[in-house]
Amino acid sequence: MTRIYRSDDVAVVLDGPAPTRDPLEYHRRLPGYKASPLVDATEVARDLGVGKVWVKDESSRLGLPSFKILGASWGVYRAVERRIGGFPEWETLEELKVLLSANPPMTLAAATDGNHGRAVARMARHLGFGARIFVPAGTSNARIAGIESEGASCQVVDGTYDDAVARSSEEANDRCLVISDTSWPGYEDVPRWVIEGYSTIFWEIDDELERRGEPGPDVVVIQLGVGALGAAAARHFRRARVDPAPLMIGVEPDRAACVLASMEAGEIVSIPGPHDSIMAGLNCGTPSVVAWADVSRGYDVYLAIPDDR
Repeated sequence: MTRIYRSDDVAVVLDGPAPTRDPLEYHRRLPGYKASPLVDATEVARDLGVGKVWVKDESSRLGLPSFKILGASWGVYRAVERRIGGFPEWETLEELKVLLSANPPMTLAAATDGNHGRAVARMARHLGFGARIFVPAGTSNARIAGIESEGASCQVVDGTYDDAVARSSEEANDRCLVISDTSWPGYEDVPRWVIEGYSTIFWEIDDELERRGEPGPDVVVIQLGVGALGAAAARHFRRARVDPAPLMIGVEPDRAACVLASMEAGEIVSIPGPHDSIMAGLNCGTPSVVAWADVSRGYDVYLAIPDDR
């Protein structure tokens, strides 16, 4: 059943520093980088009775079938940078790998119910690291095979995505970095970096619309899982230089509508599993703590939809 929550406490400009182009400049140094297409969906616009509908096609990013590599790659880079105390100058990912080879071997760990885990595994392979990825029960064999194709180990956790997150957190030690796109008390920096990494999507949109001589959007529709992508979108479109700010709509599965439920409760709440939607990458039971401030005040409307919508 479709559910709607309309917020009466939307920030015109979100608190905190405005996003920078640093992640975009980093992504431009990764092999295979190119801006993803911004598709003019003319038939959809006609059906909806609006002037234009632009669709950001993230079906291919840096060799993977998802935008998640943008957040994972920036999160990995910043986490490794902090762990080893900084990097000398580098131009290509191969140069960075050579620089890192002078340090003791490192492993990356992550939980995933979609594409984040494979993205972390891909970055581990690029940098010569090991990778351990944890997935919830019911994860498709194809997703597991995709993770393992990156050279990572993949362990199925008997439980939900939140259970997989809890299991992955146990891996943290001096030689293993946990790269999560959701947060918990005491673990907030990496998820913030993941959010920053997604900003590349929105800078690309700005640049492409400007190149085409098109105005900025009046309405922005973003999928919500734990809220990392949603926070990145909110931070971009609710910054001081965007005037007027667009209407922001967040969408999630009705069987995993943890953001909408949290908005109704006025605080972060968890939705018990199983979260059995075909929107596999959005089957999350608890919003990210670090995303919550931006997601809860950056959107005008929260929409939970069934699979057949």
